[in-house]
Amino acid sequence: MNVDRFRPAFVALAAVALAAVLTGCQEGGAAAGDGVPGASATADGPGVVEMSEAPVDESAATGDATSGVRTPVKVPARKTGGPKPKPRVTTEAPGADCVDGPPEPEDYDPDEFALYRIEELDGSTGKVNLVIQHGAWGCGGTDTDGGPFVVSGEESRWALDQAAYVTVTDPIVASTENQRIGVQELIDWVDAHPDSGLVFRYETGDDWSIHRLEQVFTP
Repeated sequence: MNVDRFRPAFVALAAVALAAVLTGCQEGGAAAGDGVPGASATADGPGVVEMSEAPVDESAATGDATSGVRTPVKVPARKTGGPKPKPRVTTEAPGADCVDGPPEPEDYDPDEFALYRIEELDGSTGKVNLVIQHGAWGCGGTDTDGGPFVVSGEESRWALDQAAYVTVTDPIVASTENQRIGVQELIDWVDAHPDSGLVFRYETGDDWSIHRLEQVFTP
């Protein structure tokens, strides 16, 4: 057989087969590139693809250059309005410590009263009744040592224990310092000088009767 006679035919068939194989490879590579999300062909030539990433806000995520994994970063909430101010402490002017006229019951001095008379009770009670009026200190003038004790309302009665601790000053005794006297001495002086209106500070005991009575010196 003359092999040289068929050589051109074999060469032509081999060229056709090689072209078919190359065409199939190119089409398969293009199909594979189309199936990758984010892949795009470039002008460098068919079959060359470039991977692209979606944009990431660098303020909200950090990246690992080696692994390509991005971890979200917690961003603290922004404070608005600046720091909260501290509560402002206000100081109110104190209420008046004297009255210009007859006081109301809410203005009465809580532990002082004016004494007018003393009523004796049955000796078995161990007490006497003080006839008193409640009030408050009035406002004095600029040329005085202090204001008077101003009373209002009706007279009332309060029991005084006959064993009470009693101190008095001028005019009951000749002293500007409080001196202790007995309850009977106080009764005798008040009987001789009724309605004097001397001011006394008092304290009560467990039975609510007065157990301590001290005269307030007024110049």
